[in-house]
Amino acid sequence: MRIEIRRTGGFAGIEHHAEVDTSQRADAEEVQALAERAAAEGRRTPPVGVPDGFSYQITIDGRTVYCSDPRLTEAQRELISLVLKEGS
Repeated sequence: MRIEIRRTGGFAGIEHHAEVDTSQRADAEEVQALAERAAAEGRRTPPVGVPDGFSYQITIDGRTVYCSDPRLTEAQRELISLVLKEGS
């Protein structure tokens, strides 16, 4: 499973992009389940965020959903953190 996160917004407006491929991960099943939960809780269109908040585009194997601060679910927050920290 290929998971991509694109973060935009924030105070400086700097965009950050990272991706993870779960095929070689020891925890692939857990990450894939987390990604499915995060996607199920996302929106099909970008939501209206708050001033200086981050907006996220989550793409999982070509399927894209959107979410934004401060209304991230726990699964979205965990997935975003994992991908932005470990992704390339």
